[in-house]
Amino acid sequence: MPNSTLTRDSTFPAETRGHGVTFREAFWVWVRVASLSFGGPAGQIAVMHRIIVDEKRWIGETRFLHALNYCMLLPGPEAQQLAIYIGWLLHGTRGGLTAGTLFVLPGVVCLGLLSWVYAAFGDVQIVQALFFGLKAAVLAVVLEAVVRVGRRALKSRALIVIAALAFIGIFFFAIPFPLIIAAAALIGFAGLAARLDWFRPLGGHGSTASARETPAAIDEAFAREIPDHVRPSFSRFVRAALSGLLVWLGPLFILLAVAGRDNVFTQIAAFNSQMAVVTFGGAYAVLAYMAQQAVQNYHWLRPGEMLVGLGFAETTPGPLISVVQFVGFMAAFRHPGSLAPMLAGTLGGLMAAWATFVPSFLWIFLGAPYIESLRDNKALTAALSAITAAVVGVIVNLALWFALHTVFAQVDERYAFGVVLHLPVLATLNVASLVLSIGAMFALFRFKVGMIRTLLGCSAAGILMHLVGLT
Repeated sequence: MPNSTLTRDSTFPAETRGHGVTFREAFWVWVRVASLSFGGPAGQIAVMHRIIVDEKRWIGETRFLHALNYCMLLPGPEAQQLAIYIGWLLHGTRGGLTAGTLFVLPGVVCLGLLSWVYAAFGDVQIVQALFFGLKAAVLAVVLEAVVRVGRRALKSRALIVIAALAFIGIFFFAIPFPLIIAAAALIGFAGLAARLDWFRPLGGHGSTASARETPAAIDEAFAREIPDHVRPSFSRFVRAALSGLLVWLGPLFILLAVAGRDNVFTQIAAFNSQMAVVTFGGAYAVLAYMAQQAVQNYHWLRPGEMLVGLGFAETTPGPLISVVQFVGFMAAFRHPGSLAPMLAGTLGGLMAAWATFVPSFLWIFLGAPYIESLRDNKALTAALSAITAAVVGVIVNLALWFALHTVFAQVDERYAFGVVLHLPVLATLNVASLVLSIGAMFALFRFKVGMIRTLLGCSAAGILMHLVGLT
C-alpha cells in the first residue's frame, strides 16, 4: 500500500507540516534517490518518479510533470532542478537546498576521485586503452538518451516537427540554444492559440492518479490550503535573488579582485557561470560547445578528453553536466600556478561544480512559486511541451557530433551558403572504435544490457584490444 498516511511532525516549522511528510524522512529518501541517480536525466527522473510519485505518493503525476516541464525550460541540469523543486514543495527553502545538494554530492565525490586517477595514470597505455573503450560506449549511451527522451516528449506530429527543426537549426546553421528554445515556446503557444489539434496538450496524465485510492500527500494538502512558501511574494523574490546571486557569483568577484581575469581559477568560474545561463537542454545539448571552448579556446583539454569526462559522468551518480568538474580539474591541474597540480585540480573541479550547480537553486526559488500559480494555464503547458521537443532535436545534434568524433580522428567543418558542413576525413576512420560503438549499441538496444555493465564491458574490451595490438 502506498505510504500516504504519514503523521505530522510538530518539531518542524509550520511550512514543513500539513502534508504529513517529515523533513527527516524526506532527507533519507533524497539520499536514496541520489545513490540511484545513474543513467543521465532520463534515468534520474525515472528514479524520482518511481520513488516519490509511485512509492511514497508525496506528489501527484500532474504536478510532477508540470514541475518537470518547467525544469526543462531552465538552463542547467533539469534532474537536479526537479529534485530542488520537489524538496521545496515539501519543506520550503530548507527542503530545496537539502534535496538539490544531496542529489549532486555523491557525483561530486566520485568524479573528483576519477579525475585524480585520470590525471595520475592517464598517460599509461593500459589506462588509455580503458578510456578508449569508455569513449566508444558513450556514443551508444547518448543515442539511447535520444530514444528515451524522444519517447517521453514527442507525443504528436507537431512536436516531432519542432524537434526536427531544432536539430536542423543547430547542426546545419549553428543557431544559438536560447533562440531555439524561444522559437519553440512561441510555436507551442501559437499552435494552441490557433486551436490546431497538432499543438493541443495531450491529456491522460491524471488517469494513474485517479485510479489510486487516495490523492498524493502534497496535492491533498494544497487542495485544503496553499502554504505560505508556495505563494508568490515579491519581497521573498527579491531576498532570494540577492542572496542567490551573492552566493553564486561571490567567488568569481573575489577571484577577479585577488587573482585577475587571466588566472585559471577565475577563468573556470567565469566560463562555468556563463554556461550556467545558456546550458538549455542539459549536458547533452551543450557538450559540443563546451568541448570546443575547453580544447580550442582555453587549451584546458586535449582533443577527445571531453568524451572521457562524459564517460566519467555517465558512470557516476548525479547530473551529466557534472562533466564540468572534470574539465575544471584538468584545467587547473595543467595550469596550477604556485599550487601542487593535484590540489589545484581538486580546487578547479570544485569551482566548476559550484558555478554550475548553485544557479539551479536560484532558478527554482525565484520561479517555482509563480509556476505553481500557473499550473492550470494551458498556454504555459503548450509552450513547455514544445520546448521539451526542441531539446530532443538538440540532443540528436550531440549524438551525431559524438558519432563523427568518436569514429573519425579528424572532422573538417566547412561553410557554404550559410550552412555548416561537418565532413569526416575517411582516411582517419578508427575501425576498433567503430566496432566497440556498434557492440555497445547492440548491448543497450537489442539485448537490454544495463548502462553501467555496457560501459564496463567496453572498457574491458578496450584493454583487450590494446593487449592484442588492435588499437
